[in-house]
Amino acid sequence: MSTPSTPAVHLPPRPAEAHALEVARSLPGSRIVCSTAGRAQAAHALALERPDAAVTAWFLDLHPLESARDSWAPHPANLRAECTADMPPGPYDLAVVPLAKSGEAELSRDILQAALVNLAVGGRLVVAIDNPRDTWLHGQLADTGETVRVRTAEGPKPSTVAYVVEKTHEPAKVRDFSCEVVFRDRDRLLTAVTRPGVFAHRRIDPGARHLLNAVDVAPETSVLDIGCGSGCVALGIAARDSSLRVHAFDSAARAVECTRRAVEMNGLTNATVALEARGRVPDPGSWDLALANPPYYSDFRLAELFVESARLALAPGGTLLVVTKQPTWYLENLPRMWTNVAREEVKGYHLVEAVRPG
Repeated sequence: MSTPSTPAVHLPPRPAEAHALEVARSLPGSRIVCSTAGRAQAAHALALERPDAAVTAWFLDLHPLESARDSWAPHPANLRAECTADMPPGPYDLAVVPLAKSGEAELSRDILQAALVNLAVGGRLVVAIDNPRDTWLHGQLADTGETVRVRTAEGPKPSTVAYVVEKTHEPAKVRDFSCEVVFRDRDRLLTAVTRPGVFAHRRIDPGARHLLNAVDVAPETSVLDIGCGSGCVALGIAARDSSLRVHAFDSAARAVECTRRAVEMNGLTNATVALEARGRVPDPGSWDLALANPPYYSDFRLAELFVESARLALAPGGTLLVVTKQPTWYLENLPRMWTNVAREEVKGYHLVEAVRPG
């Protein structure tokens, strides 16, 4: 799961997206795909300006998609929003990709490859990044064998640079960025699947390992994995006893895809997975145990979302178990609506437990 939805506000695009939009406006295209670092303002603007074009706004996470859709006024009929693990298939004749210099390098490579693969020959890729002294992105584009044209930003202190690549041939090789991670839980070896943008890629996160080590579940217990990421916690719990009922969910489309693939690979028939941004679960108010490994950014807004999701999902007397490196927020806030709040420290991580009142 990622940043919670906020009330609809008409925000300007971030600098890289604004620069990519400026360049895209000068290029032809009636089949357009746009990724986004914000609320898909580039896709929205192009759809308004080209009513005969088919424009797709591609999101990897459901939270920003919902925020974007709520802020589109008017909402053009030719603009569709998609939250999918992979770019919706083309062919497109224009792809617009804003990137952040602080972004995950492997995810950026993955998105660039997807854009080029889904472009028609003769189509153009517009990429912008919030680093006017960029060399890394230019090198990645040059490695495709296509000609890279530079579009610098105007002004005395530009904060971005943009590039245009016209596709002249299909890529000779398409790289698979996914990875299988084998880990042990109790007496069983399990295989997780990870991809760029999924927490955690190419490894089992130590927090997930601590959660698994801390949990003992009785037969027929119903367990939630909130913000499942690559799904290691859900896989480990579900593999212990076929009578357990395990449900994992995340707002990130790739996390859900990876967890579903791993559930099938490991033959776990007692686990379900859902793409969910608002914490909704089947049979709310009936679950016995909720497990969570929330991210630490966003001033604990994500922690608040995870905790509230657990409160609504659990039955009276149900237990929430959170792993964190920053326990203070939980210890200060959980006692307001939970009972029996306790903490245990394990190798720099803190396991915080709380019980939903009856």
